[in-house]
Parts: sequence; C-alpha cells; structure tokens
Amino acid sequence: MLARPGVPNRESVSDFDDGTYYANRPTESVNDMGKRHYIVSSAAFGLTVLAGCVINPVTGDRELALVSADQEIAIGEQQYAPSQQMQGGEYALDPELTAYVEGVGQKLATVSDRQLPYEFVVLNSSVPNAWALPGGKIAVNRGLLTELNSEAELAAVLGHEIVHAAARHGALAMQRGLLLQAALLATQVAAQQSDYGGLTVGAASLGAQLLSMRNSREAELESDLYGMRYMAAAGYDPSAAVTLQETFVRLSEQGGGDGGRLAALFASHPPSEERVQKNRETATTLSSGGDLGRERYQAATARLRERQPGYKAYDEGRAALADDRPADAERSAQQALRSLSGEGHVHALLGDIDLQERRYSDAIRHYADAIDRDDSFFYYYLQKGVAHRQLKQWEESRTSLEASVRLLPTADAYYALGTLAEQRGDLQAALEYYQQAGSSSGAAGEAAQEATVRLDLPANPGKYIQARGGLDESGQLIIEVANATRVPVTDVLVAVRYADSQGAVRELARRINQLPAGQATRFATGLGPFTSAQQFQVGVTDARVASND
Repeated sequence: MLARPGVPNRESVSDFDDGTYYANRPTESVNDMGKRHYIVSSAAFGLTVLAGCVINPVTGDRELALVSADQEIAIGEQQYAPSQQMQGGEYALDPELTAYVEGVGQKLATVSDRQLPYEFVVLNSSVPNAWALPGGKIAVNRGLLTELNSEAELAAVLGHEIVHAAARHGALAMQRGLLLQAALLATQVAAQQSDYGGLTVGAASLGAQLLSMRNSREAELESDLYGMRYMAAAGYDPSAAVTLQETFVRLSEQGGGDGGRLAALFASHPPSEERVQKNRETATTLSSGGDLGRERYQAATARLRERQPGYKAYDEGRAALADDRPADAERSAQQALRSLSGEGHVHALLGDIDLQERRYSDAIRHYADAIDRDDSFFYYYLQKGVAHRQLKQWEESRTSLEASVRLLPTADAYYALGTLAEQRGDLQAALEYYQQAGSSSGAAGEAAQEATVRLDLPANPGKYIQARGGLDESGQLIIEVANATRVPVTDVLVAVRYADSQGAVRELARRINQLPAGQATRFATGLGPFTSAQQFQVGVTDARVASND
C-alpha cells in the first residue's frame, strides 16, 4: 500500500469526481482505470445500425438485422486482403491450384440461396483450415487441401463456408456484440488460427476477430445441412461430407499428431459424432451417385503433394527457430530449399535465422530473395525493414516498413517507423506512428505506448496523469493522483483552483517527486471546508518521464 500522508483515518471520503472514495482501501493498479466509461458503438467499424427484421435467405427464418447486406459485403471486401496477409498470403507458387479451387467454389455458389460476390483463394499456410468472411469472401489453406481426398470433399468444405456467408453467421455474431465489444476494448487479438493476426492494428483487427470466431453448434449444423444440399445441386456426391466429418472426428480424438495439426480447424469448426450422424441423415434425403471427382482432385493437387516434404521441413525449421534452436532451423530450411527454391516463405525463414543470429546483411539478402519470389506478402518487407534498421540504413528501412504496412498494418512496423521518425527529428510523425502501434497489447504495442508517453507527456501531462479531488467527512479537500501509464513519472505538478470563504479564486500547487507506473497516491491539501465539488478544480499541469538512471 502506498502511503497517503495527511489522509484522516476515517471510513470514507465522499464526493470524488467519479464516485465514492474509500480512505482505507488498498492502493490499486490504475492500468484498467476508466473501462466502465467505454460505450460500445457500431461507429467503431463505420457501421450505421438500423434495426429491422429480414428473412434469412438460407433458412427462411425471420431475423433481426443490425448489419445490412451492403455492410456485410463492404466488411468482406475491406477485410479480405488483410485477412489473407495474416494467414500467410496467397499461395503464389501454384496459381493453377487457386484457379481450380475457385472453379469448384463458383460451381457451388451458383446454386446457393443467396447471391453474393463470392471469391475463393488458396492461402500459403500449412495450418489446415478454411474460413469465410461476411459477403462471401472465402479462403482455404494449402494445409487443408492435403487432408482431402476428392473434389467432392473439397466441395463439402467450400459449400460449408458458403453457407456461413449466405446465412449471415458472421453478421449475426457481430450483432450479438461479441466482435463489437472486443474490437473496441482490446484491439490486440489472440487469433489461434492466424499466423500473424496478433500483430494487426487498426481496421485489420476486425478481420482477425472474424477469423478467430468459434462457430456455434447451430451454425455448424446449419452449414453442414445446406452445404450438402448445395453439393447435391451442383452434381457432387453428398456422402463426401459424411466421410470428411468422420475423418475429422477420428483425427480430433487422436489429440496429438494429425489432431494437433488440425487444432485450428477444429477450434472454429468443431467436429462431433452429432455432426456425422446428422450428415448421414441428410445424405439419405439427397440424390446419391453424384460426382466424387477423385482423379480430378489428385491431378489438381499433385504438385502441392509433391512439395509436401519441403513444407514439412519448412514447418520443422519454423518450430526449431521458435524454440531457439537456430542450427536445427538452418538444417531444416536448407532441406526445404532444395525442393522449394521458388517458395518465398523458405527464404524468409533463412532471413529470420540470420536476423536472430545478428547476421543482418545476410538476412537482408534472404528477404530480398523472398520478395523476388512473391512481392505481395507483408512479412518479407517487415523483416527486411527491421534488418536495415539494425544496420542503421535508415532510408532503406523506412521504404521496406512502409511497403509492409500498405499490405498489412502491424504494431511492429508502426513502432519501427516511429523510431525512424524520431531518429530523424520528426517528432510529430513519430508520435502518430507510436499511437497507431500502441493500440496493440503485444511487445511492440507496449513499447509504443511508453514512447508515446515519453514524447507527449511534457505537452499534455493531464492526458496521462489523472488527478481528482474529493471531500472527507469534515469537508477538507483530498487529492488522488494516478499514473495510468506503463512508465514511471516524476515532478508531477498538481494544481488546485478553488474559491475561498470570501469567494475569491485562489490557486495551490503541489509537486509529487515520484509516481510509479500504474500506481496512485493521495494527499490532504489542508483546504476547506467545502460543501461540493463545484467549489474546486483539480488538474495536472506538469510532469516528465522518470530517467532510467
């Protein structure tokens, strides 16, 4: 407990600006101070909420519609590109595979109950997963394609995702407030199936929220039912949806091994025996003998399957680097390179190894090789910019980092850009970059928050150091000063303006030598008695960040 010199030993002191003050309560952390004042607003996403009822185009049920069809489409269009970036980027090594998946998807979209601007893409991620954004923007990772055995099973996956979009499952989740509240109060996202979702800041955080959403049991069953109907209508054998779910249930029950690799898919699309049984029942109501397309699927995915040993080595290299085993990571990366010389991710892995080992020039060369293979993925530019900064190649670093944020806004890039702007003396630009990065609660976000305070505190001390006044039982003025930042501050000057007993306006100033991060202190002013808070004003007029010395 911090000492509170001069505070009378009474049970309570009342009439503080924002509620009752208890003199004998423990001093509390103020990092979360003011959360109750947030108001969840759809304006955070640029949505104009007009309540009304609509008919769900898939189920025929009447539903409350707070997110319009135009807004669904706009959200999908705005979030599709950044969502692809945070999932590894488009699988550029095999555009024919993407064209094949797009063709299957559009065949199913033609028979769906809701016409949307459907798009389908294959992403360069080993994580077995698929997802749909509102408005019909759908993706499937290459890691899931290697788990499937036929075009009909691919149709089962894509049909399922089409229903998620057509039946407004994402929009309904947003209406329930799950995403609205989360994005407003905590922009750092723990997106389990996203490789880079936790780095995002700004508008892209909504996409990370959408991707990390766990679908309800009802939504999954509904997507299975209507997805199988779409399969049959498009000429596929709906029994493939049964065998697909049987495989997923078996893998999920294994726990480790393949079940572990499929954890991301199972988190957002949980398999169950109930789903298998429901799919069997649905299959009996649909025409049998449809197309399975095994040979077509094997031919379309042949090159991907040939590359699987290389991707396995790449994944092992990533895991080794994350475990701080750079030598093992290097061996795996070199093994992957022998069969995947055209894969940018492998060159980026080599760059990351060199970056960790402080071989910055070599890292830059590898990141440049990655960009030569695929110039549309943010991560290569981000890491290249970080390596240039380590070599004090300021302009090259800035160029790479700016290219990175154009593809995906991340806290890491904005923080690095802030340090570059500060280094060249452009403090206003640095402050803007830090503020953008500071919306994240990751390491870069925390560093940016501290840098923001360091730059902005001298000009705006009251923005970061909160002061409030209240009266004890005898009407004497007590002041509480709280440091809601992550950095310790010193020389905090607290000013009090008040009216004396004759009505003359007077001022009093008190200085606090040290105020630790996230802590508060209180002191008695000796002023009063007062009868209401309207008789005084309290504010912080000066403060500075404490030196590290």
